[in-house]
Amino acid sequence: MLSDQIKIKCSLPHSLYRAQQIKDFEKLAAEQAGTTLYGLMKRAGEACYQVFKSHFPDATSVLVLTGSGNNGGDGYVFAAIAKDAGLHVQLCQMGDASTLVAEAAEARNAWRIEQGVIDSIEQADFEAADVIVDALLGTGLLGTVRAEYQRLIHKINQTNKPVLSVNIPSGLNADTGAIADVAVNADATISFVGLKQGLFTGRSAEYCGKIYFSALGIKKEFTSLCKSTVSRVTYSDVSDALQPRTRTSHKGFFGKTLVVGGNKGMPGAARLASEAALRCGSGLVKVLTLPENLLTILAGRPELMGEGVELDHFDGSAIRDWATVLTIGPGLGLDEWAQTLLDYVLASELPTVIDADALNLLVNKPAWKESWILTPHPGEAATLLGCSISKIEQDRFSAVRNLQRSFGGIVVLKGSGTLICDGKQVYVANVGNPGMASGGMGDVLSGIIAGLLAQGLDSLQASLLGVSIHGLAADAAAKSDERGLLASDLFPYIRKLVNP
Repeated sequence: MLSDQIKIKCSLPHSLYRAQQIKDFEKLAAEQAGTTLYGLMKRAGEACYQVFKSHFPDATSVLVLTGSGNNGGDGYVFAAIAKDAGLHVQLCQMGDASTLVAEAAEARNAWRIEQGVIDSIEQADFEAADVIVDALLGTGLLGTVRAEYQRLIHKINQTNKPVLSVNIPSGLNADTGAIADVAVNADATISFVGLKQGLFTGRSAEYCGKIYFSALGIKKEFTSLCKSTVSRVTYSDVSDALQPRTRTSHKGFFGKTLVVGGNKGMPGAARLASEAALRCGSGLVKVLTLPENLLTILAGRPELMGEGVELDHFDGSAIRDWATVLTIGPGLGLDEWAQTLLDYVLASELPTVIDADALNLLVNKPAWKESWILTPHPGEAATLLGCSISKIEQDRFSAVRNLQRSFGGIVVLKGSGTLICDGKQVYVANVGNPGMASGGMGDVLSGIIAGLLAQGLDSLQASLLGVSIHGLAADAAAKSDERGLLASDLFPYIRKLVNP
């Protein structure tokens, strides 16, 4: 029978942690809860078995692959429980058993006392297993994966057998979600004590499968000792910012959003951003664009307003006197026209969303403002920080914090597991799908955020809710098919989501 302390959650906690935080505080938390690290290991093994039976109910044979860390110990405990339950278990130890940490060595001895056989990795019978349990590397991986582990992970992935990973898929960095060499493709992952932040951004979505969690009965003690500065955010967490409108509302209550962009050949970007602001409920939306783009933008959406900008006759009054919220960047370009309009925007203290080409121009006009929201994708983030895209993706948490320290305000680092940073906390939004890899998606996001700002939400609320609405709308639009998804396909779903 499973311990009363083992509760498996599919509805995951919000707080996320680095691996070192958990290592630093789990022993003390265990002691305060009246147990030991070995006691936690036994609970972890029980939790693994509970997930195993839930996620793979028809499995009768399992191959358990253990390493030399605490993950290996969890694997030994799991193997013993599975064997007692009548499953066919083969356990294979990777590396030298003499290097096992104390608790893992205790779990190994307990397995052997129960007549548990320990095979070498070379003896592993992948074909006979219904499921593979990956208890190899765990959260301690910081650098590259050793060659022998790389070969084993490749073999695991090539078998096409279902995999349950213990704590984290082996090869995935628990702090960043990055992969140095190769990682296990898991069907399910169970995390213990505190959720690891690397499970929710970077390349993690490709490798983790369904994520489960157990606090191992020390939630109260651990959370009182260890404070998180990274949190998951969901639509339901922030949607209460969208209060019902009064029956006497009129368009003057809900702000004036000015979208600046649409250079030669790019009217569509400004159109998408401006319509997104309208669909989110901004009272009025105007586009500043090249004169020749006005007909294209306004003909398809007559509810928009527009102003053609020729530099010789532009005095900035629309930016200075008309708007309550600014958005600049969609289709802006990088020429003199674009730089001049950016100068006008930078001179304003209005709430501003900076996106796309405006971010690239910002490199030559560095500034720091509390009143703006920057929404870079990894390429734009690399330009702003003067580094490579690969460096951004190696540690997205550090990247978004560095951007916020350098430029102020709120920074939204787009990508798989979008990160939002206000300088105090980093929020992770796990919404969206690969169908969003198409032109115009970022323009829609900048318009959504601006439209929410126009209605009185503060910058953090607008960013968190905007990212959530954007991703959920895309998920709804791509329910049947992802490939071929267009940015404009999101609009019907955006309207539903801003009316919770």
